Amino acid sequence: MFRSLRDDDADPHRPEVTLSVDGEPCTVPRGAPVASALLQRGAASRLSGLSGSPRAPYCMMGVCFECVVEIDGVPNQQACMVVAETGMIVRCQVGHRSAAGCATR
Repeated sequence: MFRSLRDDDADPHRPEVTLSVDGEPCTVPRGAPVASALLQRGAASRLSGLSGSPRAPYCMMGVCFECVVEIDGVPNQQACMVVAETGMIVRCQVGHRSAAGCATR
């Protein structure tokens, strides 16, 4: 299970945000990356285009691209590089990434 190493995450008064991960609500501390919501839920970020096997956040620093998801209808977003915001809709991405769908936040 994913757990933060920061001491201030244990503060019960720390502000939180709630987003949707594959249709299920997920609450994370304000300022946390979307990838932390995926890890908390045990959700796959994408399915491999070759084998269909589930993938999940790995490096947490934008290098491996294992965490690409669709955020608010925009595909190919690196979940580890996007700060979670209240109301975000995050969906698992299926198959290969497409350069045509790439966007930056």
